Amino acid sequence: MKKLTLALAGMMLAGAAHAALPPVDFVKKAGASDLFEITTAKLETSSKNPKIRAFAATMLKDHTKSTADVKAAAIKSGLKPTPPVLEPKQQADVAALKQVTGAARDSLYITQQKAAHEEALALHKDNAAGSSAPALKAASAKIVPVVEHHIHELSGL
Repeated sequence: MKKLTLALAGMMLAGAAHAALPPVDFVKKAGASDLFEITTAKLETSSKNPKIRAFAATMLKDHTKSTADVKAAAIKSGLKPTPPVLEPKQQADVAALKQVTGAARDSLYITQQKAAHEEALALHKDNAAGSSAPALKAASAKIVPVVEHHIHELSGL
């Protein structure tokens, strides 16, 4: 019985780790995620690899749109979103990307994008499933398939 209780407690904690963030925290994290995508994509618009340039152009367009969508949903939810700010790890990743050029930059960009998109997907899926703000929940539900498409595109780079 004790083992069963511990197992159930562990499952509950694991589930709680993927709960939706409070709306104000979600907006900040989603904004930072989009800002990272936009900032790194700008660095890659000069790549010699046409597939990387095309992907970066898509990132600029799609993440600018998702930023606007989340901001509008936040305002509709009664929040006053502040301009997005990169998180420390994102700042370090941008700095690392700036330190390399050519094929090495392209490779690092792809690696960073895969990780960033997996994080963004989890963030938006969790928010779409459990946000207390209906407008933000709806925005995330629309963003999830876009992020999934980006992940699919990354697998072909």
